[in-house]
Amino acid sequence: MEFSDAIRKCFSNYVTFTGRAARPEFWWFVLFIFLGNIVFGILDRILFGPMMMRHDASLLGGIFSLVVFLPALAVLVRRLHDLDRTGWWALIALIPVIGTLVLLFFTVQRGSTGGNRFGPPALPPHQMPS
Repeated sequence: MEFSDAIRKCFSNYVTFTGRAARPEFWWFVLFIFLGNIVFGILDRILFGPMMMRHDASLLGGIFSLVVFLPALAVLVRRLHDLDRTGWWALIALIPVIGTLVLLFFTVQRGSTGGNRFGPPALPPHQMPS
């Protein structure tokens, strides 16, 4: 899966919490969010620099975060489904540090082979990463 395919798929399934998402889809979207935050942070500094000195707010970054929140949550849940885990595991992120580390551990793992209770594999067998 290519970068643009993953972004397109995540936005087309922006509130789809069913099915499965492979590692490339999830991590390409994480990279997209990371790069978007950098770009919009720079644009905020350029466009609203004097106003930002008084307030620690980021207008464009905040709008970007709102736009990607649901797609990011949905792809995380689908990624957990690929590991045959329920999407409720995403709530472990509410536990400071340890929750994030547990989610990181989950998301870097290889998905379950074959179908599971959440559906068929996210990637066809010939596209499976090793």
